[in-house]
Amino acid sequence: MPTAHRGLPERAGPTGPTLPGPAVTLAATTAIQVMAALAALSVPAIAPAIAAATAQPASMVGTYISLVYLGSAAAALASGPLVPAAGALRLSQLSLVLCALALLVVARATLPALAISALVLGLGYGPITPASSHMLARSAHPDRIALTFSVKQTGVPAGVALAGILVPALTVWLGWKAALGAVAVLCLACAAAVQPLRAVLDHDRDPGARFTGSALLSGVRLVGASGPLRSMAALSFVYSGLQNCTSSFIVAYLVEELGYGWIAAGIGLTAANLAGVAGRIAWGVVSDRWLAARRTLQALGVLMAIACALAAALTPRWPALAVYATCALLGATAIGWNGVFLSEVARRAPPGQAGAATGGSLFVTFVGSVVWPPAFGLLQRASGSYGVCFAAAGALCAAAVILAGIGWRSGGAAL
Repeated sequence: MPTAHRGLPERAGPTGPTLPGPAVTLAATTAIQVMAALAALSVPAIAPAIAAATAQPASMVGTYISLVYLGSAAAALASGPLVPAAGALRLSQLSLVLCALALLVVARATLPALAISALVLGLGYGPITPASSHMLARSAHPDRIALTFSVKQTGVPAGVALAGILVPALTVWLGWKAALGAVAVLCLACAAAVQPLRAVLDHDRDPGARFTGSALLSGVRLVGASGPLRSMAALSFVYSGLQNCTSSFIVAYLVEELGYGWIAAGIGLTAANLAGVAGRIAWGVVSDRWLAARRTLQALGVLMAIACALAAALTPRWPALAVYATCALLGATAIGWNGVFLSEVARRAPPGQAGAATGGSLFVTFVGSVVWPPAFGLLQRASGSYGVCFAAAGALCAAAVILAGIGWRSGGAAL
């Protein structure tokens, strides 16, 4: 059974107030994560409608997601100094406000508005996980750290599943602009709802923390100085790319190549993300009780490659149940790995540095999310097939697992 590492401090400091119970902190951080993920995937969930309004192909969603994660990568870098300076919960609230504003900008229905919206949404999305890791590392029980982080990370597929159900339905009933406006209101409501917890969860805020160039790179330096953190971050580059391509393109794939309607295709996205919710919890239990985090992540990589092979084979002749089952397998694996990864980053972090270590690791993760979607979109336009794209993604996952195994067996960080 994996053991807790020094990066997990006690629940209350010698002079600070007693923190809320782990369940309260977990509920708050999970709700914030759900709203952020809902905001981030609202545009991809109705990509055909927005593409028609802007006279762009639906595959433009790859560029949009790339810009979102470009903003997220920059925000993740800044999270190291921002978490102590602003307070983890206050930073999360401000992030939700940025997400709401970004969705309202999309209503301009122009390419510049879409680009600005994506970057602003990324700036809001990027600090969410480092901030929540900071809060959870202080409250989670060491023997259940992987499960705790995995439960919190279910907020991502839960939010995307909600996007797959809610946003297309609202688009059909009210139009796509009103649908995005409704999501913006939900983000603001969540930010207000967690306000009563701010004084306690942000009791360790350091108003004197300086936002300097050196502080900006503190998380990256922390990851670079640790072989285990380096290898984990590098593996996340590959896995995050497949995760975001799955979430970003599955609707367009089902609509354009399999002839599904928007709501039917949204069910595929929902199936993937509900399976991701279950997968994140299940993999957290596996990591805590039976396998080390690294072995769990390697097993997931093998399953991702298998899921991609099945996705590449989809045709309009496949029964809907088989199509949705393939979506679910993709979700359980490509969307199910994050909690194990983040818990291991928190374990490996120095005391009190879980937020900085997470921010530095997520910088690499988000770079993968920046690079993969546009590359996926370019390959789709060149080949005319989403199946070819998923086949290529599966091959990359298999290669990553092999390289990770070689590096870990040699005691280094080859990946």
